[in-house]
This record gives sequence, C-alpha cells and structure tokens, in this order.
Amino acid sequence: MISNRAQNLQPSETLKITGKAKELKRQGKSVVSLSAGEPDFKTPRHICDAAIKAINDGFHGYTMNTGTPELREAIVAKLKRDNGLDYDPSQIICSNGAKQSVGFGLLAIVNKGDEVIIPAPFWVSYPEMVRLAEGESVLVRTSFENDFKFTPQQLEDSITDKTKAIILCSPSNPTGACYSKEELEGLANVLRNHPEIYILSDEIYEYIVFDGDHVSILNVAPDLKDRVLLVNGFSKGFAMTGWRLGYLAASNEVVSAVSKIQSQETSAPSSISQKAAEAAYNGSLDEVKAMRDQFKKRRDFMVNSLNAIEGVSCFSPGGAFYVFPDISHYLNSEKPDGNKIASSTELCMYLLEEFGLALVPGDAFGEPNGLRMSYAASMNDLEDAMERFKKGLGSLG
Repeated sequence: MISNRAQNLQPSETLKITGKAKELKRQGKSVVSLSAGEPDFKTPRHICDAAIKAINDGFHGYTMNTGTPELREAIVAKLKRDNGLDYDPSQIICSNGAKQSVGFGLLAIVNKGDEVIIPAPFWVSYPEMVRLAEGESVLVRTSFENDFKFTPQQLEDSITDKTKAIILCSPSNPTGACYSKEELEGLANVLRNHPEIYILSDEIYEYIVFDGDHVSILNVAPDLKDRVLLVNGFSKGFAMTGWRLGYLAASNEVVSAVSKIQSQETSAPSSISQKAAEAAYNGSLDEVKAMRDQFKKRRDFMVNSLNAIEGVSCFSPGGAFYVFPDISHYLNSEKPDGNKIASSTELCMYLLEEFGLALVPGDAFGEPNGLRMSYAASMNDLEDAMERFKKGLGSLG
C-alpha cells in the first residue's frame, strides 16, 4: 500500500507540461515549448574544464556531507563579494540542487501543523514541500497591479500563532518580479515583531537581474540573519541545471539540522560538480553577464509582443527568465468546437494540442488569471511562439 504521504503529493505541473510537449514532438508534431525553467545556454567553458580536471585528477570519492571546505569557502567569499553578507563556512551546506536545499530546510524547521506563508503566484514545489514536512501552506494571492509582490499588510494579516515561516523568492519564479530595497524593508519591519518566524529566501535567480543589483532581505535587515535560510545555487545564472548543485546559508543550528537530514537521505552532492562550482564562483562572471544581457533582450521582445495582443496584459519583470501575462480576458471564451475555456489549464492544453505551443497554466502557481512563459529559448522560437499564441487566442470566440 502506497503511503499517504506519497499519495497526497501532486506531481510538478511544469514537468507534466514539458513531458507532454516532448511526447508530441516524438509523434512528429511541431511544438514550441516555453514551459521549462532551464537556460538554453551552455555551461561556461572554464567551469567544464574544472570538472574535467577533477575527473582526470581522480577526484572521484565522497566529500564531506556539507560539501568540500574549498567550495564552502568559495561560497563564503562570493556572499561577501557579491552580496555584502558575512558567513562562516560552518554556516554553509551544499546540496543536490537548490530545490533540495529548500526541501531539507523546510524539513529542518517545520513541525506537523505549522503554517508556512507562501505568496502566490508561487513556484509549484513550495506547497508540496511544506506538505511533505507535514506543515500547512497559507497561500496569499497577490495582484497583477502590484507586479505580484507581497505587501507588508498582507504579511501581517496572514500571521497566526501557528506561523513558522514565510517563503520569499526574488527574482521570482514564476513572475520574474524583483522586490526593491524599500519593499523588503517593509516586510522586514513586520517580521521584526514576530521573532518566532523563519524566512526562507530563495535567491536562485540573483544573477539574472536586469535593472540595478540584486537585493536580498539580509541587505536591508541584517538583524534577521539568524532566522533567514538563504537558498542559492548554480543552475540558473551559470546554466548548470544538470550539474545539480545548490546550497543553504543559515545559522549553525539550522545548518546542523539540515546536515543530519541530508546525511541520511542523500549525503553530499557530486564531487565533480563541486569542483565545477568552485570554478564558477572563483572565475570570471563575464559569460554570466552576457547571458543576462541576452535574457533582457528576450524579455523586452516578449513583453512588447504580449502587450500588443488584444486582451493580454504583461508587466515588465525585473529578473529571472519568465513573463506572467494576465489572460483573464480569454477565460470562459469559446473554442471553435463550441466548448468553453474554463481555466488557464484548459487554455494551455488547447494551445498545446491545437497550436503546438507549450506553456504552464497559472493554476499551477496559484494564480488562475495568468500563465507562465519561459523566454529561455532562442529568438526564433520566441517569435514562433508569439505567432502561435496570437493565432491560438484569435481562434477563440
């Protein structure tokens, strides 16, 4: 008999859509997919060379459960250099991807029945990770008019005597929204009045910020450091998705708890990936900046194209590689067969099956009036996708 824990979890909607698109491609159908959250660039050469050297040097064994001392020292140096944050290597634990850091972090702090506040739209895995930790997600819907950013008043109104943590993601998956210094200060002011609440700050997209520098909640509220679980990694900024390497920076108490969980579940991440990550943080960021500049051009194209379509609205996101347009105008519209589009999920399935365009419905992220488009694709694919999208919406009555 399968456990209740496994039965209660929902599969990732992004992986579901991506899998459906790949299946249609295998059947010989023309499909353009903007569903995956994966850079379409190659990992920079110097990072690959470091991994090859590690292999040739015989660096094949297990490492310390928390990661090699050299990598944790490189992470500490990076956090100081790029973020102005002071950590000790003992406050860093490396993992098999930032997703694992989030999941194990929640397992370390959440007890059965604890509440975790999650602003919506949210990354699809957050509520399921809370469920796995036997906590309760408190989903708070934000607004398109506010670029889908959580306000201090919404935070205050969501806090109860069961609140254990809040999850913040900036730049955001799925919206690309970035919190400003002033917006984070507002949230920090509320959290100062609730010293029992942890803050899980997911900053995996920090190198993909288009206007100004990335701002962490710790930059505006260093006094909250002992309560912040800072999650980051190498997948997005360095195009290292398949290398599976992330990390958590937190208090010694939290890192010790996460380390115990990790030691029993997975142990340390790949030794080869850790050597590659060292090179990423110790080397030049020129290619990272070049990728960011390309993403910015694509963002501008997507935003302009979407806002030129009747009934579609899209704000210009400050980071990541997603746009999250409002498509509420097309909900309850009729398909050519007379059936109505009742949800963003039905709209995305219609666009995939009839027009070969793979997108992720806003329903998956807790926002029924939107959908997520990833522009981690070539300009040719993006232009093709916008034509298919316009044609698909135009077919609705």
